[in-house]
Amino acid sequence: MSLPRIAVDAMGGDEGVRVMIEGAALARRRHDRFKFLLVGDEVRIAAALENHPNLKGASEILHAPDVVSGDDKPTQALRRAKTTSMGLAIDAVKRGEAGAAVSAGNTGALMAMAKVALRTMPGIDRPALAALLPTLGDHDLIMLDLGANAECDARNLIQFAIMGAAYARVVNGLEAPRVRLLNIGSEETKGTDNLRDAAAALKAATETLAFSFDGFTEADKLSRGDVDVVVTDGFSGNIALKAMEGAARFVADLLRRSFSSSLRSKFGFLISRPATELLKHHLDPNNHNGAVFLGLNGLVVKSHGGASAVGVANAVAVAARLLEENLTERITADLARVGAETIRSSGRSGKAAAPKDETAA
Repeated sequence: MSLPRIAVDAMGGDEGVRVMIEGAALARRRHDRFKFLLVGDEVRIAAALENHPNLKGASEILHAPDVVSGDDKPTQALRRAKTTSMGLAIDAVKRGEAGAAVSAGNTGALMAMAKVALRTMPGIDRPALAALLPTLGDHDLIMLDLGANAECDARNLIQFAIMGAAYARVVNGLEAPRVRLLNIGSEETKGTDNLRDAAAALKAATETLAFSFDGFTEADKLSRGDVDVVVTDGFSGNIALKAMEGAARFVADLLRRSFSSSLRSKFGFLISRPATELLKHHLDPNNHNGAVFLGLNGLVVKSHGGASAVGVANAVAVAARLLEENLTERITADLARVGAETIRSSGRSGKAAAPKDETAA
């Protein structure tokens, strides 16, 4: 049984067509049920497909004459949604010609286009960008928001918690994910009014939640593996994510420098190579690629702009997994379980912050 086809923005990312097509081809080799709508420059895509006959036979090309650049503001990209590869890939999801869209392009533009074209689900004020991060535990950590919303009120954070938990049950197979809010301390008195209000509302709704909520966690504990979903605003989440990515690169570069500093260290590297290769695999962001915009009436997956073909293949696999597991329907059911009144009554203002032209990413 084949899945609904996946629309791939073939022009997005640092290297565009070559990596996106190679990634889709790798995903197709791993899972022969995948079918694709490849969106972008028809001539360049067709040329790239000649090297991947297995993908060619499972794909259709949709020509797009324009591309969203990394410097385009969301408002600029929106005006060209009907001509760009990113906009047409999302539109294919809206029209039912694809089950999900994958792009490695401009995050802010992707967010804006997806929200305008697909709209948010009933009960969701704003979509959130969620990603998988490596931990020392048995499962990757799901963290959201990672840049879609620079400012969030308590109601937004509660909605993010519900969506993140539903995502964790799909990708990590957890019956009752452990959810916490990111804060500057674990004490109930720490943090902003929005954080404390969201925590109070979630604790009060414990009996109706499809997850376990136990207050706050701090940034230095994100990789321990003792929490499954961490919720924050997009500004803090994006900073935390980039700090973790920088730390991972620092460790990898430090090990490389240490092992090449002397003959003895080179010999030590040969002995410890299995362990260092495992570490490299664990820290490689390509192995955790594929952030998802949760809360939309349709699936949109964001691949890292610098992802390799392996990373793109993993992003495609994330999209397929969420299609197969009906993530959108699960979120809808969880929202109904918690109840609109719990979400609506949370926070002091009950009103979301005004949307910005820029995302935090």
